[in-house]
Amino acid sequence: MAIDRQQVQKIAYLARLHLEEEELVSMTSHLGKIVQFVDKLSELDTEGIEPLVHAVELQNVFADDIVRPSLDRADVLANAPQADDECFRVPAVL
Repeated sequence: MAIDRQQVQKIAYLARLHLEEEELVSMTSHLGKIVQFVDKLSELDTEGIEPLVHAVELQNVFADDIVRPSLDRADVLANAPQADDECFRVPAVL
């Protein structure tokens, strides 16, 4: 599949890019090469190959939950601009 100048203009329009004349010529060439490369990939025999979500194996990066004592409520509320006995007080948002 070849890509032509009108398709590059449409892509630029959709991407909200203003391309000058020389940029249109350059982008047409570059995008044409990318499309040719992708076309080559379609020639590969992928029979029996499972699709991948990621190219490398990922592992969970979350830390383990560790139970530990929390801060004292009175100490935390002492730093608040406005508070009552139990909570922070904030302006109403409607």
